[in-house]
Amino acid sequence: ASMHCGDDDQSQPLDTRVSARRTAQLCQAAEIALPDGKTDCLYIIGSEVPPPGGDQAGVHELQITSPEKVSETIQVTKQEFQKIGLHSAWERVIAVVVQPGVEFYDQSVHDYNPNNAADLSIFIEGYPRLIYEAHSTDYQTPGSLQQLVKDHFAILKVGPELTFAYREIIFSLEQIELQIAKYESQLKPSNISNIIDKEMVSHSGYWDAYYSGSKEKLAFSRKYSYIDRVRYYWNQPSVQQALKRLFSNLNDFSIPQTLISQFLPARYLKIKDGELNDHPDSWIEDKIFSVLQKYHQAISSQVS
Repeated sequence: ASMHCGDDDQSQPLDTRVSARRTAQLCQAAEIALPDGKTDCLYIIGSEVPPPGGDQAGVHELQITSPEKVSETIQVTKQEFQKIGLHSAWERVIAVVVQPGVEFYDQSVHDYNPNNAADLSIFIEGYPRLIYEAHSTDYQTPGSLQQLVKDHFAILKVGPELTFAYREIIFSLEQIELQIAKYESQLKPSNISNIIDKEMVSHSGYWDAYYSGSKEKLAFSRKYSYIDRVRYYWNQPSVQQALKRLFSNLNDFSIPQTLISQFLPARYLKIKDGELNDHPDSWIEDKIFSVLQKYHQAISSQVS
């Protein structure tokens, strides 16, 4: 509800009351759709939602949400809920979306600084049943995530960091494949990284608004950006075919432990300790789970 609709003035920020009214209307639709007797639907309100998918450094100024803005959002949204009789639903609003000072860009991450968000953190303590939701917490350190939760930014949104982890391990598996191909003449490399880049160049709509620079810089960002626009191309038929060949090659030819150590050192240690089997699928799952584990530990560290 905080994003512009087609007939809104795109040059102006969306008015808080307009966003609140739309939030209430969406909530009303959700309440109507609930099965009879169900009253356990929870809601998050707020308009401090950053650009989806990550921000290109320098395009949007990072501003921490002010307590005054949070107060206005809560009061105005409550009024809009009450106008249309959503008194019960308002009691099930659990969080407000804010910007605590975290964001990721093409090649950098804006790390959380609790000192900068101290006023915002203290403010929500005046609303005992509310916490904050923080967007774009991807790539924050475990310590920063724990501090965010401690400071009441307890709903942590993560997305591209998970697909970034997937891309990382696929490219590492390709490097293993290429090394094996040097002495196994029967192995035909998948060429996965080049195939996916070819798809990205041919269909640039998912990334061209996020990256800038020279031809070489664009090629680098397409593969290695924190924003990870690669994630929109994995389902392309040519990419799927290359992935199948990659996994087939890794299953058909023995993978030396030294290559696992070289290109997947964290997985190598778990394999040696018996925590992982020798199948690449399990390595991929473990890589992604290692990202999720940061968030699980951050939440768990605050649970008494």
